[in-house]
Amino acid sequence: MKKSNFISLDSLSLQDFDENSELIPLMTPEDEEKIAKEELPESLPILSLRNTVLFPGVVIPITAGRDKSIKLINDANKGEKVIGVVSQIDEEVEDPKAEELHQVGTVARILKVLKMPDGNTTVIIQGKKRFEIDTVITEEPYIKATVKEVPQATPAKKNKEFAAIIDSIKELAVQIIKDSPNIPTEATFAIKNIKSDAFLINFVSSNMNLSVDEKQALLEINDLKERALETLRFMNVEFQKLELKNDIQSKVQSDLNQQQREYFLNQQLKTIQEELGGGNAEEIEAMKKRAKTKKWDKKVKEHFEKELAKIQRMNPQVAEYSIQRNYLDLFLDLPWGKFSKDKFDLKRAEKILDRDHYGLDDVKKRIIEHLAVLKLRNDMKSPIICLYGPPGVGKTSLGKSVAEALGREYVRMSLGGLRDEAEIRGHRKTYIGAMPGRILQSLKKAGTSNPVFVLDEIDKLSNSNQGDPSSALLEVLDPEQNSEFHDNFLEMGYDLSKVMFIATTNSLNTIQPALRDRMEIINVTGYTIEEKVEIAKRHLLPKQLKEHGLTDKHIKIAKPQLEKIVEGYTRESGVRGLEKQIAKMVRYAAKNIAMEQDYNIKISNDDIIEILGGPKLERDKYENNNVAGVVTGLAWTRVGGDILFIESILSKGKGSLNITGNLGKVMKESSTIAMEYIKAHAEELGIDPDVFEKYNVHIHVPEGATPKDGPSAGVTMLTSLVSLFTQRKVKKSLAMTGEITLRGKVLPVGGIKEKILAAKRAKIKEILLCEDNRRDIEEIKPEYLNGLTFHYVSDMLEVVDIAITDQKVKNAKKL
Repeated sequence: MKKSNFISLDSLSLQDFDENSELIPLMTPEDEEKIAKEELPESLPILSLRNTVLFPGVVIPITAGRDKSIKLINDANKGEKVIGVVSQIDEEVEDPKAEELHQVGTVARILKVLKMPDGNTTVIIQGKKRFEIDTVITEEPYIKATVKEVPQATPAKKNKEFAAIIDSIKELAVQIIKDSPNIPTEATFAIKNIKSDAFLINFVSSNMNLSVDEKQALLEINDLKERALETLRFMNVEFQKLELKNDIQSKVQSDLNQQQREYFLNQQLKTIQEELGGGNAEEIEAMKKRAKTKKWDKKVKEHFEKELAKIQRMNPQVAEYSIQRNYLDLFLDLPWGKFSKDKFDLKRAEKILDRDHYGLDDVKKRIIEHLAVLKLRNDMKSPIICLYGPPGVGKTSLGKSVAEALGREYVRMSLGGLRDEAEIRGHRKTYIGAMPGRILQSLKKAGTSNPVFVLDEIDKLSNSNQGDPSSALLEVLDPEQNSEFHDNFLEMGYDLSKVMFIATTNSLNTIQPALRDRMEIINVTGYTIEEKVEIAKRHLLPKQLKEHGLTDKHIKIAKPQLEKIVEGYTRESGVRGLEKQIAKMVRYAAKNIAMEQDYNIKISNDDIIEILGGPKLERDKYENNNVAGVVTGLAWTRVGGDILFIESILSKGKGSLNITGNLGKVMKESSTIAMEYIKAHAEELGIDPDVFEKYNVHIHVPEGATPKDGPSAGVTMLTSLVSLFTQRKVKKSLAMTGEITLRGKVLPVGGIKEKILAAKRAKIKEILLCEDNRRDIEEIKPEYLNGLTFHYVSDMLEVVDIAITDQKVKNAKKL
């Protein structure tokens, strides 16, 4: 049932529902008898109702907005105050014709007419008896028609069945009023005080939640008992709906109460925070929105929600608030589960690697192998590659090419001078200014969890009282552990297993052994003169022209001139120094163009000397073999291979041995071993043993400002001393490298390819090596070995036989 209409529209207050109410009287059986005896007028003005039905005896307010309706009410109010009220068939029709109205309606008496502030007219009417439209007299200015009364069949007073129906209606109406929150409880009083059965049925029918058609059908039922049964049926349906609705509401009541409680508490908390120094609701809401887009597993999601709840309880003014916000921002910015798709076009990858780097065949081969396996399995853990070689050979730039070939993001992190473990693992959140480690920061910038990550200069890590960063890298660079890399700031494991790490180093000696063991070492050797010329032509010159705003029309450097620059002005395994010299050449052209001066576009040898000065590295050339005790050795340094001159001289004395040239412990030991071996085998070497007691020996390695160490100079020192004591020449254009022992054995050494390149730069023709180094020579491309002859030895006496000729040096001393 809907809210009762028993309200005074005059005073807008609830009236007492009894027989003394003048405005809305309750109809009694006596009133019904009186009305039944009244005769209907021959004709009535017809008022159409849009969305309701008027029942006999019921009082309802009607708001009239149409001009016809207002005029009808005003005219009737001045006269008999009796009108006919009929419902429209279609309530959407604005100005209904007679045929668009129901035929059965109710005669009504106008109780009161009110003018409303909005211009409409509200009229309070009370139904009297039913009628049926007979003939329409006119439709202007409003409908007027002749009517006839519709008789009503009323059961006898002693009809027990009808009485039972009436009692059921009353009881059910009271129950509905009691259970419905929208109906005032005063309506119960009205129901109980209704004496007329017909009025009770009409009153309940008028106030039920029924459609206009359903109410009209009830109005048109002539038999009162039948109308009572139909009314009771509708009431039962409504009561069942009400019970179901209340049942559902009771089930969700506790949940709603809990939600409301949390809402009010949150609102209070928000107000308190705003009073204390500004709210953070917008930030929290934005974080929640971003969190919905993340591909987190259950564990990560629960951790984030816990930390988010923590910041909601914080005052934005406290210091911990900014740390917590930075923490949550990092959580949202990290590319959890976000991976770029690898490109498995191996031919395209080969083209990119060949385009960007000339040479480096072993490295390119390894990258292509990795791509091939990844293409077949699609779930392979990324390897940890370490590119080992001298500076300037393209180790770092190779990482960019690998990233482009794979279609991955590129990240570079320089480790040179890094001495704080927190740079790798991050700080704990409890510290002021806490930040995540640079590993996670780099991944955040990359935006994916599988970039190509270059760890530059891994050999230059240092340690301090802040910890050992190289030890912290053990977890990062271990494919078996880095799937759960723990950052102190993040406080959770992060998967690094899909990241392709590429480390670069100039030396393996300074890398922690455990760290070196976790990486796959790929030796990136230096370049030959021919390779440097090609690199200069293909990469360095075009790059410098672009950087200086020139084109190849402004300056041309042919291969012979590039070779002259390489041989006379660079002394390195890489090409950084060569690039600097080419930059000088390009700047020379840029200066002349800017000053509008004439210059040779095609660079000649004379132009090179004019621009770069005289050749600076002629000292690298092999010197001569006219002096006893001077031998050329081959050495490996951090900048690649180099030639090394060892000089020795005799002076009158008591057989002491002096060594100079800023040598390390190992080289000093090599000279001592060589000296003792010569003393032990003097007769076999053709040396008078008395010489060792009459002369002092002084060994010197030039360029004393440069520290030198290592076992590779053993055979060179031996040869130098034998040449000195025998005063015989060393073989022309010969260089050597190898370690010696007291037993007379020659041991293999490393850095062979770099040493071979250094020998070629110095115009050496023959090279003496340990027999065990033969396999290193076989791995070098044949074109690198053109013009070289190799001698493989395993004993010191073999060294002497090959290296020292029978020819005496000029001005040989008599010992």
